[in-house]
Amino acid sequence: MSDETNTRAKSEACAIIIFGASGDLASRKLLPALFRLLAENALNERSYILGVARTPYDDESFRQRVNDVLAANRAPTGGLLKRCFYQTVSYEDAGTFKALATRVEELDRTHGVADKRVLYFATPPQLVMAIIGRLRDSGLCVERPGGWVRAVLEKPFGSNLASARQMHEELNGTFEESQIYRIDHYLGKETVQNLLVFRFANAICEPIWNRTYVDHVQISVAETDGIGHRAGYFEQTGLLRDMVQNHLLQLLCLTAMEPPSTMQDCSMRDEKVKVLAAVKSLRPEECSCCVVRGQYTAGEISGKEVPGYRGESGVAVDSVAETFVALRLELDNWRWQGVPFYLRAGKRLPRHTSDIVIQFRSVPASVLRPLLAEQLSPNVLRFRLQPNEGIELRFEAKAPGPRLHVKSAALRFDYADEFGGEPPEAYARLLLDVMLGDAALFLPQMWIEHAWRLLEPVIEHWKGNADGLSSYPAGSWGPESAEMLLAREGRAWATL
Repeated sequence: MSDETNTRAKSEACAIIIFGASGDLASRKLLPALFRLLAENALNERSYILGVARTPYDDESFRQRVNDVLAANRAPTGGLLKRCFYQTVSYEDAGTFKALATRVEELDRTHGVADKRVLYFATPPQLVMAIIGRLRDSGLCVERPGGWVRAVLEKPFGSNLASARQMHEELNGTFEESQIYRIDHYLGKETVQNLLVFRFANAICEPIWNRTYVDHVQISVAETDGIGHRAGYFEQTGLLRDMVQNHLLQLLCLTAMEPPSTMQDCSMRDEKVKVLAAVKSLRPEECSCCVVRGQYTAGEISGKEVPGYRGESGVAVDSVAETFVALRLELDNWRWQGVPFYLRAGKRLPRHTSDIVIQFRSVPASVLRPLLAEQLSPNVLRFRLQPNEGIELRFEAKAPGPRLHVKSAALRFDYADEFGGEPPEAYARLLLDVMLGDAALFLPQMWIEHAWRLLEPVIEHWKGNADGLSSYPAGSWGPESAEMLLAREGRAWATL
């Protein structure tokens, strides 16, 4: 990145107010990301962090916690540590929010921030609206001349279409839509953005990125972990809401979208909305054949025995919450008509990996006699989003020797080998975008509504239908029915 670009990408001086600052998200992601931005000269030196939570810290004890967090995450320290402050609040007590407003005004004057503030809600979703109500009463949400207020919200954005709309209406009582930044950290990943660069910066891609040449697309997000301490959340949510409704549908949109007029703000968001609007809705009778749901039983991960989902702490013995989802979708538009998109996500699978696989059509006929067309493997383009980030293109090549023998080979781009080190943390990119006012990688309300509208028939079909829940042993690649989802059309999941 050039010096000129670095200068353009530097944030204004602002207040970064983190609600839930004593929690896991702030410790693992937000605080390390902010200090990395400072080290990269992307965060204005006059910006400050104000942690807000119920935990009774003071400024010094919070700074010690931040220092410990940075050490644990091997994040750089710096002068920002002295500009970390803390305010204890009770989410039920309006008086503590008035004290918070007074503290913010004092810190703004001290640091010359001029009423520019990021409000980051790193709290459980059930607390967000209560906090926003208190903030509205305290005046902290009001945009003043020369200033701005931007609210960052984590998923889930409702639990269905009706609740998503209700949440939006409540938010609109306090914020304009342009002030709301619904974050999906997948969109900040360097390798996800590399998908866009690969598509739109290389002339070889666009002519073949369509139904004429692409046979099908696979999008997979596999996790070796179980649910950890999230049983209360996961029992209510399940994997369809937790992973498919946001991460996987976002990856589908980035793969299938038309070229935006610009990579900034509304243009890219509009193209992603068009993709979801084009996805064919699943009729109730299609939910059984086009969607697979599963739940892991006891098994083995990396040589270690692990319990089944119903054996996890806090999980009901008769739970029907899904820990695996696979589905087949199609788009009703010119570019992708007739091309199936297969999506799958699961917990307690053999490997932790996220991939987008584009399989091209087989050659129509073979000129390499005696080899037949069906003996030649189709070309496959794979985007490895995590780990071992990179891009791989598989093609057919002649193996050495006097006889005609064809073997699949690969061209590989490896992120670490090419650029050195690990890709930047996704949250750092997204936090900077919030401070710059660039909403291109955030989710607009219309996208949220299209996503819920698409998945609501599946949710309704599953209600009270325990018979459709398949089991799979931990350490496997999911239920057998997930393999059949592709096999009945003569296809198979790519090896991850």
